[in-house]
Amino acid sequence: MPKLPPFALMNEPPPRKTRPQYLLVFLLFFAIPLFLIHLHLLSLPYFWDELGQFVPTALDLARSGALVAHSTIPNVHPPAVAAYLALCYKIFGFSIPVTRVAMLAVAAFGLLLTFLLAIELSQGATGAPAFFPPVFLLISPLFYTQSMLAQLDMPAMVFTLLALLLFAKRKYFWAMAACAILVWVKETGIVAPLVFFCVLAFRKQWGRAALFTIPALALAGWLAVLHAQTGYWLGDAEFARYNVSYALHPVRIAIGLARRVFYLFFAEFRWIGTLVLIATVAKCKAFRRRTWGVVAAVGVLTTVLVAAFGGAELERYLLPVLPLFYIAVSVGLTELKRPVALGAAAVIIAALGFFIVWNPPYPFPFENNYAMVDFVRLQQTAATFAENNLRDRRIATAWPYTAALRNADWGFVQRGMKAVETNDLHFSSVKALAPESFDTLITYTREWTPANGLTEIEMVRRFLRHFYEWEPDITREQCQALGLQEKISWSISGQTMAIYFRKPPHGE
Repeated sequence: MPKLPPFALMNEPPPRKTRPQYLLVFLLFFAIPLFLIHLHLLSLPYFWDELGQFVPTALDLARSGALVAHSTIPNVHPPAVAAYLALCYKIFGFSIPVTRVAMLAVAAFGLLLTFLLAIELSQGATGAPAFFPPVFLLISPLFYTQSMLAQLDMPAMVFTLLALLLFAKRKYFWAMAACAILVWVKETGIVAPLVFFCVLAFRKQWGRAALFTIPALALAGWLAVLHAQTGYWLGDAEFARYNVSYALHPVRIAIGLARRVFYLFFAEFRWIGTLVLIATVAKCKAFRRRTWGVVAAVGVLTTVLVAAFGGAELERYLLPVLPLFYIAVSVGLTELKRPVALGAAAVIIAALGFFIVWNPPYPFPFENNYAMVDFVRLQQTAATFAENNLRDRRIATAWPYTAALRNADWGFVQRGMKAVETNDLHFSSVKALAPESFDTLITYTREWTPANGLTEIEMVRRFLRHFYEWEPDITREQCQALGLQEKISWSISGQTMAIYFRKPPHGE
């Protein structure tokens, strides 16, 4: 019996799909599974930047037609996602499930585009492994959480993929249109049209290259509107300081780049995919196509850009790059023996599923995996207790929980409550509050700092204090030193919320 080539069962080129067939693939393999694994979370209250920035911006647009937010601090982020959500609210009414379903619909489209781009980029390989990249993406912890959150990076991923697909198919006008939308989704999307412009200019296709100056003009138009209404090109002076001048420190840039390289190529068992690429990239014919040079340029420049800017250094900024990595790994797998390739793919999928619920021993944003759900559930529990028992008390806590208590739109309370806001929950910040301004303090785990984790090492702490203005959050003993006694607390998977009283409520 002749030896079968790698991925023999998928060795024939995929048949040309008709639109109804693509619709069937979209529903059966992408949309329905994505919605099913998020079904229990459709009513989950808003998380962090959702309630602090993006949903208020969408509501301002829906309720008053304001392109620049006025119920929250405006910033440089363009209004395309806000406009999409505002349209959904106009049609279906404002609610948390409407927001979640609207974002999941966009994410499902992203899975389809990952599939289609994988087909395009796997030409020349000894198989057609186009289903692996969307499966990897669907199971990825970061995509799992971000696909339902009203934030910008998952939509930016979708339009980056669309622009790359259209450019690869030489549909340059439509690629330009996708780029114009992309830069109005998120300003960092300017990387894709910049790369396209340079590629076409290098080929001396000046007319086509000129098309890709239009997205830059579109972004400039938004910045002009923002400056006209706020007086700042980035919308707010503090936003500019934190995300530009603070971020542009050589040490922070180096750490940010190292962190992104680690997350993209090593974290969550992606090191297996990295080894696959190292072993196959030189001999795989598919990687010799010019399109892969364009894809690599977009991925590398996007990674460098988000490493240099953005004080928060969030992994979600890498979402436009993540499916490109998975597509490359899947193409590389076709060069391995079939049992080895399938085994590697199975291990990657299993590991990604595990990391949805497992927290690493180093600090990470809760929005990277299911810890985000635990965070919101804890805050929801404490808010219910506060609404039922503390309505007559003056509550101090840190943003964004103050917003969650003040506004019933965010899903935590039935009626807004008064809250005294502090920027963080450091001992120095709580101590700086006037004692007469509050009689109740609510603390919560704002960052993942596990016992015996990296932040317990004194050398790491000194480094974080020096370069990142880091301080540990206030402890129970420090609260007691300020005359605050713990009343009740809750814990989930290493996260804690606690309520402290300066004095007992009347009648108790």
